[in-house]
Amino acid sequence: MRTLIQRLAVGVFVLAFAHTAAAQTADEIIEKSIAAQGGRAAFQKIKTRTLSGTITLGTPAGDIPGTIEIQNAAPNKTRTLIKADLTSLGAGPMQIDQRFDGATGYVLDSLQGDRPISGNQLDNMKNGAFPHPYLTYKASGASASLAGKEKMDGRDAFVVVFEPTSGSPIRSYIDAETYLPIATRVKTNLPQVGDLEQTSHTSDYRDVDGVKLPFKIEVSSALQSFTIVVNKVEHNTTIDDKLFVKPGQ
Repeated sequence: MRTLIQRLAVGVFVLAFAHTAAAQTADEIIEKSIAAQGGRAAFQKIKTRTLSGTITLGTPAGDIPGTIEIQNAAPNKTRTLIKADLTSLGAGPMQIDQRFDGATGYVLDSLQGDRPISGNQLDNMKNGAFPHPYLTYKASGASASLAGKEKMDGRDAFVVVFEPTSGSPIRSYIDAETYLPIATRVKTNLPQVGDLEQTSHTSDYRDVDGVKLPFKIEVSSALQSFTIVVNKVEHNTTIDDKLFVKPGQ
């Protein structure tokens, strides 16, 4: 009987330890990824970012080229401006200006009309963080767990699942060799569309002011696919706060 009790005790201990180790391993992978991208100290020096490049929209009629500009400011402000000529599709010039000031969001859309961002989409934007979400997820109340390894883009990747207090869970794929993030997968509930799962693949990492940033981002979903190629990145430049809010506010 004593032997049986000892075995049970050891078994419970092993299970408890395994659960703790998994949580610690998730934290360890996140910290290794932060280090691989330049480290906490380097990221914490970055207060704003201005990025510009090209965007290629995939359509049934062929690829449509365009331009993209993204401004970010700590702790989680972001503005994305996309321009493309859809004349070949019979739609003419397109301009989408999406703004988020950390609490509210708004879209200026030449095709579908201007509108506020709300619901699950707004919650997901609130879960973003600049200069990197890995740095502050705990402070925001989110948890992280390791969901094993999967193949992503032909590479072994750790799958870390971030569970925010509101909004959708985020599956982050971290290269098991380089510890650089190579993909992110998240579901967003969009008006008139419903739940839409979107996967972003990141590659071509380059050093900019001591941190590694992806210069190629490929985004795919059941609704749309597009590829962003970054041409220029600037840090700690002055960005007018008016760019993050609805015009006129």
